[in-house]
Order: sequence, then C-alpha cells, then structure tokens
Amino acid sequence: MEETKIMLEEKEIPTAWYNILPDLPKPLQPYLNPATQEPGGLALPPPLFAAELSKQEGSMEQWIDIPGKVMDIYRLYRPTPLFRAKRLEAVLGTPAKIYYKNEGWSPPGSHKPNTAIAQAYYVKDQGLKRIATETGAGQWGSALAFACRLLGLECSVYMVKVSYNQKPYRRVLMETWGADVTPSPSKKTNAGTKILEDDPDCSGSLGIAISEAVEDAATHDDTLYSLGSVLNHVLLHQTIIGLECKKQFEKVGDYPDVIFGCIGGGSSLGGISLPYVKDKLEGKKVRIVAVEPEACPSLTKGLYAYDFGDTAHLAPIAKMYTLGHTFVPDPIHAGGLRYHGDSPLICSLYDQGLIEAVAYHQNPVFEAAVTFAQSEGIIPAPETAHAIKAGIDEAINCKESKESKTILINLTGHGYFDLAAYDDYLSGKLEDYEYPEAKIKEALTHLPKV
Repeated sequence: MEETKIMLEEKEIPTAWYNILPDLPKPLQPYLNPATQEPGGLALPPPLFAAELSKQEGSMEQWIDIPGKVMDIYRLYRPTPLFRAKRLEAVLGTPAKIYYKNEGWSPPGSHKPNTAIAQAYYVKDQGLKRIATETGAGQWGSALAFACRLLGLECSVYMVKVSYNQKPYRRVLMETWGADVTPSPSKKTNAGTKILEDDPDCSGSLGIAISEAVEDAATHDDTLYSLGSVLNHVLLHQTIIGLECKKQFEKVGDYPDVIFGCIGGGSSLGGISLPYVKDKLEGKKVRIVAVEPEACPSLTKGLYAYDFGDTAHLAPIAKMYTLGHTFVPDPIHAGGLRYHGDSPLICSLYDQGLIEAVAYHQNPVFEAAVTFAQSEGIIPAPETAHAIKAGIDEAINCKESKESKTILINLTGHGYFDLAAYDDYLSGKLEDYEYPEAKIKEALTHLPKV
C-alpha cells in the first residue's frame, strides 16, 4: 500500500542549506545603491542586514552549514511531512500522483520560520536588540515575531494596511509573540507620512511597508532590517524544504515531473524548487512553475529591468521582473503576493527559460482551495491556493491526456486566519479585479534610468 504521509526522522533534517549561486549558468546582476545607482546596494550605510546574511547573499559556497541554535528551533516543527493527496486525486479522477509538502506544520503556520529563525539568530549573534520588517498577509510578520520571541529580540512589523484590516488575527498572533504591529502606510516614518499626504486612503503595498521598515532600521543603532522573501539568503534558508522533499521522494521511489509554488517575492517557489533546479541543470527533466495573482502579475506581465525594491527608494535596486515600484495592487486576499517585483534569482531563472509562470484570478483560486479543503481537509492560505489551482489544472490535463505524471505542490501555509476571504468567496462577494494595465504602464514610467 502506498504511503499517504511520508515522514523523515529528526536526524534526517538537512544540516546545511543549498546555495545555487555557484551552479547558475549566468551570474546574477549586482544590486545597486539606491542613491548612487552604483554596484554595492547591500552595503548601504548604515548596514541594513546582519553581517553574516550580507555574506551569504553573495556566497559562492555550495553548502552553508545551519547553526546549531537554528537547528534546535527547527526541531520544533521540522521535518515537515510530504503528503500524497489521494483523496484529491480521486475527486479529480486523474491518473496523476499529487503530492504536497505541508509547511503549515510550523507554529506560525507557514514556511516563513525557515528563514525568520536564521535571520533572527544572526542578528542576535551580532549583539543587536531589535528587528524591523514588513509583512503582507501577516505570515512573514508572525514568523519573525515567533523567532524573535524565542531568541530574545524585539520585533517591529509594518503590516500592509489592507491586510491589517482584512486579517486581524494575524496581528493578534504577532502581538501575542510580543511584536509591535503598525498598519502601513503610517505616520511613524517619513516614508509613510508622505504616502498618506498624497493619498490618505492608500490601502498600502509591500513596497511601501518595506520603505517604512527600512527607514526604521536605518534610523536606530540597535536595529537591523529583515526581509521575508526576494533576497538570495532568504531563498537559501528556504531550500531546506526542497532538500527534505528529495529525501522523502527517495523513500517512496518517486520523483516530481512538475513542481508548483506560489510567488510574490520568491521564497516559497525557491525553497521547494532550487534543489530541483540543480537537478535540471544536470540534465534531469522536471518542470518548475511559478504561480502568481492576475492582479499583481510580475513575471507574466512585468518588465525585466532594474527597479527599486521599495516605494521610497531606500532599499537596494535589483534586476527583476517588475510592475514598477510605485504600483499599488488591488486589495486581493493573497496579501503575501502583492509585491511589484520578484526575487532577482527567480527572475534570472525565468528569463533563461529554466522555470515557467502562470497567473490566476481570485475566484478560480478559491474554487481550487475549496476543492482541496473538501478532499484533503486542510484549508490553505490564499497565497498557496494559487499553487494548488495550478496543480489541479495539471492533474485535469493529465486526465484528458491519460498521462500519469507526478505533481508536487508547496503548501506554504494554512488559511485558518483567512476565513474572512473564504466567507467572501462562499457568499459570492469575492471580486476578480481587471488586469491593471493602465496602472502598470504608468508605474513603469518611474523606473530608475540605469
């Protein structure tokens, strides 16, 4: 009988993160300083990131050891299970095998602690007292609040205002772990005050919240900034997901034909797929698909260019697929996917044709999420529901073509704090926003002249 839940023992947790940088066919373009537009964007004065994280960002070591204190906290929830979605397969009537990696197993309920714990550890090890960050849907903010609490750090979170209002229990979760949570844009920073002066009703964006968190960190000597996605060191820490997956598939003698991960910044997709990109570069046949919202389609509709990482031009300039740093997405419920750009690493892989991308509207995504919940029992977060939608579509295509593929979905987190979004869907109130072509076109006029 084939296993439903494929587990690893604690001793099988990977002890090093996989760094893809030395294996890339093309080196990444350098970050640029937002003030001078010269290379060296991560070496901003004052430093934004812990010294070890800045080192990891450009490291050419293929494997980076996971510190013992980080491993100790990982053991609270890792290894996470790999599930065979047999009930979903039966509902769809597909010959495909569907697997999902359940990262909602962690105390904050998502994959985000994999890097939050590491980043908090390095800040603490450097002797500092506080971390400032942004969050969209609240999964990153809650993960960092959790990590800071366990490591004895203070945590300040700027939460995108639309999500702050839509998802009050994420705020409560962060505050329970001791974090200070501020709706963004706010009047606590110059960046937020300027936005509110221009648009008092602004619903916020990750680009704005990043500006506020960066300004906070840069103006306090005891504080560093922490980012939950996009950067190389974040994706590095998340590779523990894909590394565990490979061990779990070995246990059942299988290997994925296609991998789906949602994408807003890149940590989810990168975490599960980068170890498989290595296989692909070595000749293994595996498709990797990034799944994003139609309301914020950075990969599928964006321009591959240098752009600011935030709205106020405080964060480094990066080469990425972008909708323009001034772009404010419509208030979709997948708040973690409302970022104007994507990871430079993921963008480079997409530009080279090593990964694919697809975008969906909210209603079909929630329809897929409900199908998943009714068959597998887990209510997925709106973000991860995008990957589930793409996985279901692939399985249906297999039914029509009679192909028996192995499908892997990264279930990045549960949606038990997102029930208001499900209520909107179930009551027929969920809106599918039109493709924001005019807003994107206008935002792209503000790209830096690099």
